[in-house]
Amino acid sequence: MFNPIDLSNQSSYQTWRDNKLRLHEKADLTRAIEIQEKTLADHEIHQIIEACNAFNMCLYRLSRPVDADKVFVKELGQALGLYRLDGNLCSDEDNISSIQVMGAGRHSGYIPYTDRQLTWHSDGYYNDESRTIRAMILHCVRPADQGGENLLLDHEMAYIQLRDQNPDYIRAFLQPDALTIPPNIENGKEIRGAQSGPVFSLDSKSGRLHMRYSARTRNIEWKSDELTQEAVACMKALLDENNPYVITYRMQAGEGIIANNVLHNRTSFTDAASDDAKRLLYRARYYDRVKSPDEIE
Repeated sequence: MFNPIDLSNQSSYQTWRDNKLRLHEKADLTRAIEIQEKTLADHEIHQIIEACNAFNMCLYRLSRPVDADKVFVKELGQALGLYRLDGNLCSDEDNISSIQVMGAGRHSGYIPYTDRQLTWHSDGYYNDESRTIRAMILHCVRPADQGGENLLLDHEMAYIQLRDQNPDYIRAFLQPDALTIPPNIENGKEIRGAQSGPVFSLDSKSGRLHMRYSARTRNIEWKSDELTQEAVACMKALLDENNPYVITYRMQAGEGIIANNVLHNRTSFTDAASDDAKRLLYRARYYDRVKSPDEIE
């Protein structure tokens, strides 16, 4: 298996790179996998797993979106080998978050719970290593009245683009102190300590590439050496320009995203006037990756 943090094996990298590029050139990642019933059929599970193995993400669409609830999201995850849900400050009691605009309280201090744009990131970049987010499900109950598109980029493709620019940028992002998230302070109390770590790492269970990243300019501390700063600038340029591997999709009710924590963002949006029509998404984040095709029973 190709080891993305071993930069000495150029031949293995070239083979892996060419295969990834070939897959992406042939694929239409905006084509959603159709799910006919809340209990997934075997062929639907297989399609999702194959897509996530190849592209680290896929879109799905329920034939009857009104039937979907948080139980569906949980059972969907379990069908894909996702069991260990991440509980966080703003998640609900079942550890699945209801993402909607919140005008007051703790939630209102975090951008996902506003109508503002979300910058490029991978989920849980502020978590410690023991709580690494490897996968996520984002299910749309109601879309915004206008806007709220998601942009997605397979992090393995970002790795390829960065390495093709300069392999030393990968070396910079492998440093254990490449990216530091300062402590989270609420009302003068530290509720999370500073978290330092690499941008790229190797998932110990799957052997696949993991990426920890945020394009935020506030509450982010990049290592100050020249090479890391160049790598950060290059990554920003790859995300800002018309990147051919970035997909844009505006989810409708009953649609969702399943991903091995790819890079993603969200445009700003305008909500509907009535409360029962406002944007609502369910977000489940996992310490597991979507199972691989050879784990299918």
